[in-house]
Amino acid sequence: MENIGLGLQLMLVGMVTVFAILIIVINFSKLLIVIINKVAPEEATTVKKQPASSTTIDANTMSIIQAAVASITGGKGTVSKVEKI
Repeated sequence: MENIGLGLQLMLVGMVTVFAILIIVINFSKLLIVIINKVAPEEATTVKKQPASSTTIDANTMSIIQAAVASITGGKGTVSKVEKI
């Protein structure tokens, strides 16, 4: 019975130690994220707009897209708008 008590005590001490270390790691990680975001904020990305003439899709491509959507959805799907990315 003495060995079981010692085993349970060691298990409890080990579990509490691991839990405490995990809490410390989580808090330091959150602190590191806050510091990094203040020191080196994320750069704003600029989106280049293309001229309106290059964003239109010709009739042949539009009919191919509509046929593909109709084929895949069994005629239940429709194409309302298509834009080049």
